[in-house]
Amino acid sequence: MNSKNQFSFKKLIVPGIVMLVFWILAIVLWQSSGYIQPLILFGYIGTSLGVGLGLYATLPKKKKQAGRKLTLFLVGGLLLVFMGLLQKENMQIEWVFFSILAGLGGGALTHYLIAKIFGPLLFGRLWCGWACWTLMILDLLPHTRSKGRIPGKWGWLRYAHFALSLGLVLVLWFGFGYQDHVRFGSVTGLYWMIVGNALYYLVGISMAFILKDNRAFCKYVCPITVFLKATSRFSLLKIEGDMEKCNKCGACVKMCPMDIRILDYMKNGERVLSTECTVCQTCITVCPTDALKLSFGFDLGGRELLRKNEV
Repeated sequence: MNSKNQFSFKKLIVPGIVMLVFWILAIVLWQSSGYIQPLILFGYIGTSLGVGLGLYATLPKKKKQAGRKLTLFLVGGLLLVFMGLLQKENMQIEWVFFSILAGLGGGALTHYLIAKIFGPLLFGRLWCGWACWTLMILDLLPHTRSKGRIPGKWGWLRYAHFALSLGLVLVLWFGFGYQDHVRFGSVTGLYWMIVGNALYYLVGISMAFILKDNRAFCKYVCPITVFLKATSRFSLLKIEGDMEKCNKCGACVKMCPMDIRILDYMKNGERVLSTECTVCQTCITVCPTDALKLSFGFDLGGRELLRKNEV
């Protein structure tokens, strides 16, 4: 049997660390709050991520995506269906702004603090590649191979979206007395969740077919990346390459759904420093010489080397 297809416990180090961190967080929140819900919720998310990452690390290459998609539905489905629709815990960014203005805690604010602000300091944009309920649907669409970024700095749209979301909240709060509608289990919050996600899916699916790129929404419009790109610069977990093993075939660059010029980082003796990386590990999977891997280390990200669509 080819050695690179043999099982190795080293492949489970990253999945194990991710699961352990979430379970420690779950226990700390449970003990500090006195409520069992954090233990169940974060224990479930950590286990789902650990199982998915473990499957991705150990399954044959043709089946690896099943592990990631399983985790997307386990975590994304929990947050969207159970927490959102059933528990009426709105996870949209606007509701986070409302929660801050109202001085509320709750699932939405806790989720953003962990998954979008502090979590990326350790694991980068793992949320985007493995737990996002928007990507959960977009990844089912047929345009999995990107032709590259649209020429021009279209990433400004994400900041415009972020500003519009914040502006809308401030207008409703200070201009229309929206304070009475912001509370736990609010029907208004449920409406925000349904309408907001419907708009996200509509825009995301439309962009995927128009631009022939499943991740177009993630690259140009998603307001959540404003948080993620800032904090993931400091991520300990990044993709690392070994130029001695690399045959310079460029498969990692051609197949990266986020258009990252991975080979250029390797040539510079760097880990993948792009804050566009969602740790989906597609590059690791398609590399014919196993020259890429996940690694923990200390380096500052933010240097963007992205492939452009030259057509």
